[in-house]
Amino acid sequence: MYESSQNGSKSATATNGNQASAAFRGVPEDERAFTLSDLAQVALKRLWVILLVLSVVVGVAVGASLWQTPTYEASAKVIVGQEQGAGQDTNLAGSVEGLQALTQTMIIAINTRPVAEEAIRRLELETSPDELLDNLTVEQIETSQFIQLSYTDTDPERATQIVNTVGQVSSERISATSVAASNIQATVIERAITPVTPVSPDPLRNGVLAAVLGLMLGIGLALLMEHLDHSWRSPEEVEQISGVPTFATIPEFSLATRKKGR
Repeated sequence: MYESSQNGSKSATATNGNQASAAFRGVPEDERAFTLSDLAQVALKRLWVILLVLSVVVGVAVGASLWQTPTYEASAKVIVGQEQGAGQDTNLAGSVEGLQALTQTMIIAINTRPVAEEAIRRLELETSPDELLDNLTVEQIETSQFIQLSYTDTDPERATQIVNTVGQVSSERISATSVAASNIQATVIERAITPVTPVSPDPLRNGVLAAVLGLMLGIGLALLMEHLDHSWRSPEEVEQISGVPTFATIPEFSLATRKKGR
């Protein structure tokens, strides 16, 4: 009778041990659902990593922005129209389609090498027509008859002079070449003024974008470090992974050694 009871007790103990072992194994860590609470815990535990990455990325972005040479943009406005003269029956700007075609034609006429060459000659610039056209932007303002000329340069005074000269040269050439055709005129109605604030670089904008990128990289690095770290740091973490309660913990201690005197 005692022997049967003893065997039953051993069997129950083994069963409990197997259940605990199975519960200890539990669900694999890689298959557990990752919640916002887990993300917050990882962020707090690896906060130094996130702050370090954030500081490095923002510092590099702002430093690179301050290191770059500022670029300024000057803009002028040109209006395109058609003067009706004697015997002139064709009105290209009388409809929306005609207005669009007329304005697009003038944009192409402004953004040409002859205009750039004449502007370079008048200002006595040491640059090529291709380089000038690369820094020149010609675009229509919405669906109007206005064309905006913009020029970017590291020197704000030079940018202003170039865009005003290009506008003047374009106005003269377009008006001179279209007299016999359809009396199309291009007139500079707003000359460019010298810009004060550079358009690039923008340290504030770059710093904000770098902060967002650095935060994402920092959190990603923190999650990677947490994924590669398989150590258990608290009884609660052991219970969460194993699924069984923790009955006791063994504190960390060190033995003090003394030298024996002779």
